[in-house]
Amino acid sequence: MTRSVWLKADDAVGDWDDRRKRITAGLEAGVDWVLVDADDVGRVRELGNVNVAAFSDGDAQVIDEAESQAEADAYVVGKNGEGDGTVDLPNDFSGSADLSTLRRDDDRANGAYVRILNEDYEAFAEEAATEADYTVVVGEDWTIIPLENLIARIGEETELVAGVTSAAEAKTAFETLEIGSDAVLLDSDDPDEIRRTVEVRDEAERESVDFEWAEVKTVERTGSADRVCVDTGSLMDHDEGMLVGSMSRGLFFVHAETAESPYVASRPFRVNAGAVHAYVRTPDGGTKYLSELQSGDTVQVVDTDGHTREATVGRVKIEKRPMFRVVAEFEDGDRVETLLQNAETIKIATGEGRKAVTDLEAGDELLVYREGGARHFGEAVEESIIEK
Repeated sequence: MTRSVWLKADDAVGDWDDRRKRITAGLEAGVDWVLVDADDVGRVRELGNVNVAAFSDGDAQVIDEAESQAEADAYVVGKNGEGDGTVDLPNDFSGSADLSTLRRDDDRANGAYVRILNEDYEAFAEEAATEADYTVVVGEDWTIIPLENLIARIGEETELVAGVTSAAEAKTAFETLEIGSDAVLLDSDDPDEIRRTVEVRDEAERESVDFEWAEVKTVERTGSADRVCVDTGSLMDHDEGMLVGSMSRGLFFVHAETAESPYVASRPFRVNAGAVHAYVRTPDGGTKYLSELQSGDTVQVVDTDGHTREATVGRVKIEKRPMFRVVAEFEDGDRVETLLQNAETIKIATGEGRKAVTDLEAGDELLVYREGGARHFGEAVEESIIEK
């Protein structure tokens, strides 16, 4: 599931200067959506590149007028209507003006905004979800029960957006029922709170990988090969690196160059990853050949505990260098291998801790990510394949 953060910045926030400050903080933090009144769509477009959702009262003419100035990516009904209690809910939801707008065929209103004032509004949100691409629900004196109910009842036909006022509430929303909401709508002016909420989004999306130990069987010099250094636009911590290998079923943990050396300065943005033919793992669970990487691509960064995040490739540096062939064996006898540059700055994770590839010996235990199946254009497939 891809999570997202919406930032509420309508006229309830204050005047345009107040709204602008909140939106700017959101853009700098990396929010995915900004929810504003229709009149502000053009102003938001001038501030930066972000998805914009606009409140509408459901009147087609009002939506048309807003589109004539600047078109939003989504229009949301419910504010100043039945969704927020300004207009009483009809006894029969089929008579709802908000739902009628969503049911029109013009696709100009595709989001519903509902304040959960009581069980009737919870039921109204459930009904709106059958028509809306985005269903935004905001609890009053919020308890987790209404969100649990909606997550359990609403299917994949809508993106459920839960209203929150802090990163802590966002974390709860993303974890509720071990499924969580698809997105959160944050109502906060605090730039730090906005940034922390985006961090919670990123953490919720991150995969965790399980490592196995494999015993080194062979470390031998080979000839030279085209070696790839992957330089990212992010600094890596001392226990972080990438998963690379000659065989897709077993990828070796290779440390980032965060350690100081008597010969060269540390380069904590770099992983000296191996030869051009090798695989590197990507954030979607796929792989790419190191030779394919280029500036702007994303790669998966992982730490020795298996926690992952993504990093943007800033540069790929390919040079001819002397190499080692490293072969390791799992307990069941399966062997995997890779080529790594013959240099003391290349470190891998062993049972004794961080160790230079030049110091590796038969019998050392290496940290390896093991995956069954095969790869076809980087995607895992159930197919018989021999790698040697």
